[in-house]
Amino acid sequence: MKLQTVHCRTLLLVSLLILAMTVSTQGDQKLPVAPFVSGYAGQVSVTPGEELGFHLSSSAARVSLTIERLGVDKVKVWEQADIATVARAIPDKASSDGCAWPEDLRIKIPADWTSGYYQGTLRTQNEDKEVKSNLFFIVRSAQPGTRTKILMQLATNTYNAYTNWGGHSLYAYHDRDGLQGHQVSFDRPLTSQFENWEGPFVRWAESQGYVIDYAANSDLEFHPELLEHYRLVLSVGHDEYWSSLMRDHLEDFIARGGNVAFFSGNTCCWQVRSQSAGRTLVCWKQNLTQDPLFRTADERLLSTLWSHDRVGRPENQLTGVGFLWGGYHRSHGEFMDGPASYEIHRPEHWVLAGTGLKKQDRFGGKDTIVGYECDGCEMRWQDGLPYPTGSDGTPLNFTIIGTCPARWAAGDSHWYDRFPKDRIGAAVMGVYTHPAQLANQPQGERCRGTVFTCGSTDWAHGLKGNDPVVAQITKNILDRMSVQ
Repeated sequence: MKLQTVHCRTLLLVSLLILAMTVSTQGDQKLPVAPFVSGYAGQVSVTPGEELGFHLSSSAARVSLTIERLGVDKVKVWEQADIATVARAIPDKASSDGCAWPEDLRIKIPADWTSGYYQGTLRTQNEDKEVKSNLFFIVRSAQPGTRTKILMQLATNTYNAYTNWGGHSLYAYHDRDGLQGHQVSFDRPLTSQFENWEGPFVRWAESQGYVIDYAANSDLEFHPELLEHYRLVLSVGHDEYWSSLMRDHLEDFIARGGNVAFFSGNTCCWQVRSQSAGRTLVCWKQNLTQDPLFRTADERLLSTLWSHDRVGRPENQLTGVGFLWGGYHRSHGEFMDGPASYEIHRPEHWVLAGTGLKKQDRFGGKDTIVGYECDGCEMRWQDGLPYPTGSDGTPLNFTIIGTCPARWAAGDSHWYDRFPKDRIGAAVMGVYTHPAQLANQPQGERCRGTVFTCGSTDWAHGLKGNDPVVAQITKNILDRMSVQ
């Protein structure tokens, strides 16, 4: 009996020790070294008249918030000092499940705030040192399509996917444990990529007199009614993560005669699933066998490559090009001394009107407009001209205008057994028209159901560098494809 009692006590102590270890490894994370201030907006996008909450944390008891619209000019639209907050715990799963911080501030979006990307700057003072951090949100138009027929959907899903605040992102290279996460939350301070690509495009476009309305990736999923008010939808830069509903709604827009211009690369590469009313994204990527939908009736919604054979919906069917037939240029060790420019194949195409380019000319190398991540298609050559084979999902009426070599990095293809290890692809610039719109395609300077793609993340670098050819091509596309 005594031995049994000792044994039970030992088991109890061991159980308590295991429980304590579990709690300690799943407890809150360490707070940043003071002084610090951080925060996030409670919604990714809002319209004038809606209320928006801000969730803050700071080592100081009082902080200030300045809100600016980033366009051709940085315009301050709101400012408040002396906002009360506290240093809030960072949950162990903050990166995947959110911080769950309470609101410190709620504002009603004024009616005169123009649609655009808005940056909030949080500041606090510690003796002689000012500490600050940024947050962002997007203001959609209260009356979509009334002042412009161009809508730019910003790559907010990609911003979230690359943010490792709270420990994890959808990448292993900057993860706190060296592991790759499979879920990320918008309810945490996010690192924006706006200034990498979309910002330069927006500043150029607004400086040229173009009026554009703005939305988030998730608005294509949750507010598809927006699309009926526009003629042209833009994707700029690094628009990598798309849900099935985002894609469904945009493909329906094209089939009904809407136009899309992808001034972007690595576009619609990974399928994601929105959860928690759009506040989290799930993507198992190359670890698709761990996705709960693997080998189920819903396998087409696997959160892996859109072009994976188990999904069977290559992005080429939407954009005309895809990452499997593209890869890297001047990045990840691939073509590090490459031209970073497009070689022209069809100089007579309307996309190139006014550029003066001739066949085999190149443009854009000065600003490396072909760089980082690129999308392409399988091609066959006939009489010195490239044509799509269509076997990869690229529409057969896709017209290849320009190309630049690209390639997957070593090791990228090891997990996908259907990818040739020695393939050299290309960044492909081209245009196609949806089959449903071919018969009633209008004549003259307008399009219906037309999709342009540049096949490179870095097109906007040419606009930032004032490349006249890049600017002329961009004008040709915006002018022709936005006409009612």
